[in-house]
Amino acid sequence: MDEAAKRFPDGTSPGQGADGADIPMQAYTNTELLRRLISRYLRPHLPRILTALLLMIVGAAATGASAQLLDPAIKYLFLEKDAQMLLLIPAAVFAVMAVKAAAGYGESVIMNYIGQRIVSDTQIAMFEHLIDADIGWLRQYHSGKIISHFLNDAVLMREAVSRSFTGIGKDFLTLVFLIGVMLYQDVMMTLIAVLIVPVVALFIRQLSRRMRKSVNYGMEETGNLSTLLSETLSGARVVKSYGQEAREIRRVSQSINRRMAFIMRGVRARSAAAPITESLTGLAIAAAIYYAGHRALAGTMEINHFAAFLGAMMLAYQPLKSLATLSTALQEGLTAAARSFSLMDVKRRVSDAPNARPFTVREGRIRFEKVGFAYGPASPALDNVDLEIAPGETVALVGPSGAGKSTLLNLIPRFYDVTSGRLTVDGMDVREMTLASLRQAVALVTQEPFLFDDTVRANIAYGRPDADSNDIEAAARAADAHDFILSLPQGYATTVGEAGMRLSGGQRQRIAIARAMLKNAPILLLDEATSSLDTESERQVQEALAKLRQGRSCVVIAHRLSTILDADRIHVLTAGRIAESGTHRELLAQNGMYAVLYRSQFEADETHFQHKAQHASP
Repeated sequence: MDEAAKRFPDGTSPGQGADGADIPMQAYTNTELLRRLISRYLRPHLPRILTALLLMIVGAAATGASAQLLDPAIKYLFLEKDAQMLLLIPAAVFAVMAVKAAAGYGESVIMNYIGQRIVSDTQIAMFEHLIDADIGWLRQYHSGKIISHFLNDAVLMREAVSRSFTGIGKDFLTLVFLIGVMLYQDVMMTLIAVLIVPVVALFIRQLSRRMRKSVNYGMEETGNLSTLLSETLSGARVVKSYGQEAREIRRVSQSINRRMAFIMRGVRARSAAAPITESLTGLAIAAAIYYAGHRALAGTMEINHFAAFLGAMMLAYQPLKSLATLSTALQEGLTAAARSFSLMDVKRRVSDAPNARPFTVREGRIRFEKVGFAYGPASPALDNVDLEIAPGETVALVGPSGAGKSTLLNLIPRFYDVTSGRLTVDGMDVREMTLASLRQAVALVTQEPFLFDDTVRANIAYGRPDADSNDIEAAARAADAHDFILSLPQGYATTVGEAGMRLSGGQRQRIAIARAMLKNAPILLLDEATSSLDTESERQVQEALAKLRQGRSCVVIAHRLSTILDADRIHVLTAGRIAESGTHRELLAQNGMYAVLYRSQFEADETHFQHKAQHASP
């Protein structure tokens, strides 16, 4: 089939929705995946597994015994009419079934616990890797796809491990005991019956190959659907304001239909296992009955032996069918495991070096020494930058979009590592100190401050969870946030909503400043912290920021030049290089790029205010 034939009408390929590629899946063999699943998730539960296995053996033996009891029941009650057996045999049947029920209950509870523990352990491990992952890696993939891995893959792994262990343990052992009963009754009939097993195995092998592909594509499409839902809900205001509800419904519907198509491929493969097994089992039963009938006519087959054999054979049908569908379930689990391990095996680029040591930043002196940085081979962002921020100094970075301002700021807390040159804090290369100690010395306030869906108090104390109420309120007062917090319905106990959406932009920003105040770090990074605010909110936030900057080494990225006129030094970046440096007055006197930027903003502001004044006059 050519590549075009594999595509859907909307142009996407199997496993790829309209929102692009999923997280790349590494190549693992089934043996590698099974070995890793066993060592990581099953070995810690070995005592419980052995207990469950013992209960499975008891249950399997009880199933075999229940079939074998048909022999004495028919022989002594119906053929020999032995009255002494009238109570004994029913009592034995009840005892066997009670033992089987108790063993089944215990085994089910233990295996469900292990299965749920696998989900929890997998999700914890995945979250640990996600929270430690590089910022650059996280930005490559939509959060919806990552959440899909987190929620769905671990559950499929649990199903595969639980069903595999139950199948290999309970169903296989039951089959062994029942075949033992069949062999005890008649060897030749047993050989006739078990001829179906290799034929079933051949069919199941073919179905498993089809199953793995459909499962993988279905999981990827689930990630695409999560992405679409996340984007649509987050951008609900934009969707409604542009009247694009129908378009979003169409996109989500297409993703749901693609996902359903992949799921149905898997359903067809999985469902085919049962009727194939059932048909072949029927053929085996028919052959056994023919053979037994032939012997009965010849007078060499007793009815009690045949009844016990047939009972065992009928009871063997269910575990055989379960084993037949086991392979398809295992493929689902192995695919989910491959996706989970691919996420957990991503190597961090930014991590503690083997010789890294904790370092206490006291002064906050920052030096960029011939620093270069590139996001990729063809995208250099910084080129040979030399820059120093003295302790307690405020340095502003200005320039056009794409000049490298945010990149320069992001290198300080090691969200990325320099490609060339070096970056030092208090004379030590940041790669030689632990990430924890470096980031403990840095406070960040961004253009769109992120607040957790928690209380105001918890958001302010995020960097210092052990802070008491007095410290939290002092930080809020310093950020000019205390008064508006008290006006909220529950004051500091008010929940701010998702991303702080129950608060205004200025309120969110001042809570973020209070959070930075409370952390009291010697290095402060301000990434266009007022560019999205109205004039009054900006004034309030600027006053709070002025207090926050006192005594700290501060790096400011500013779009509005009016907000950094009092900076100790201003650096103008263009194309990843520092083009000009100086104070506001010095740069205006140079009449270079900064002067052009300042005049253009000043003239734009003047025109804006004159336009407003004209329309406001009667």
